[in-house]
Amino acid sequence: ADRTGTAQSVVLNTVIALAITLFDNHSLGLNLVYSQCIGLSIWVYIEVAIRALVGDWHQHARRLIPIVPIAVVLGYVTGHLLTDLLLGTTSFAYWQKTPRMAWGMLFVSLIAGAVISWVFVSREQLAAERQNLEIARRQASEARLKLLETQLEPHMLFNTLANLRVLIGTDPQRAQDMLDRIVAYLRATLSASRATSHPLAREFDRLRDYLELMSVRMGPRMHYVLDLPPDLADQSVPTLLLQPLVENSIKHGLEPKVEGGTITVRALRDGQRLTLQVSDTGVGFDSEAALSNGFGLAQVRERLTAAYADLGTVEQTSTPGQGTSILLHLPLTP
Repeated sequence: ADRTGTAQSVVLNTVIALAITLFDNHSLGLNLVYSQCIGLSIWVYIEVAIRALVGDWHQHARRLIPIVPIAVVLGYVTGHLLTDLLLGTTSFAYWQKTPRMAWGMLFVSLIAGAVISWVFVSREQLAAERQNLEIARRQASEARLKLLETQLEPHMLFNTLANLRVLIGTDPQRAQDMLDRIVAYLRATLSASRATSHPLAREFDRLRDYLELMSVRMGPRMHYVLDLPPDLADQSVPTLLLQPLVENSIKHGLEPKVEGGTITVRALRDGQRLTLQVSDTGVGFDSEAALSNGFGLAQVRERLTAAYADLGTVEQTSTPGQGTSILLHLPLTP
């Protein structure tokens, strides 16, 4: 039996012993021993019978009807035998001298058994409701993540096609190379699983493909560094989590800067948290400006909340002329 149920049974048995003492000539100590031995025996019999014969109480709750009186009688007899063993008393003499009181104790035991069964059913019902609520929350989070992903992928694709359109007018050959990379990137993306999460190694692979794609357009103005420790490669993260942050670094950080700059994406272990950093050496901006709350960062915040609730957080620092750094903190998966 679990600790909570046992504790509740002990409290109920104590209350019964106190009540009996008010109308009985026996001492509180004797009544307490009898009450605890009988009550706990009934509790054990009911627990064992329910787990062995009921299983899913939603479907087999009616089985409690015969279980309770049988468990009460068995527990009543067992409790008397235990008390006799502990105190050296003789329960049969008790039945002969005060049969009325003995039958009264049996009746009280039946009531106690019914209460114990009610406690068990209420506990199981509460646990089932909590489990259903958790399943519903998880399904809602997965649906929300999927919705956010369907919003994010077209956004990335439109940005890429807009860049291609500009390049077609200025450098047709590089535009052709970029188009070839777009086709390869989309083929790899569409062939991947449509799950809402994937290993961090796959996230970095997709970032590498995208950054290579952007390198065709920006040429030597853009450099990138991807730093993923091997022990973090299998960590699960939402798909395309870092993509909008990299897009922001290119669009708002490196493109406006004549000499371009470097984008660095790294994963770090911080105690029991996984920290993902996306930083650039671009033009930077005022962290309080509206730009810091644009589409990309808003998407990331929403997806972290949907996936990790309060355990997923975002930190942003930016200095005009020096660049921007975004830190994502999320729990490590086992």
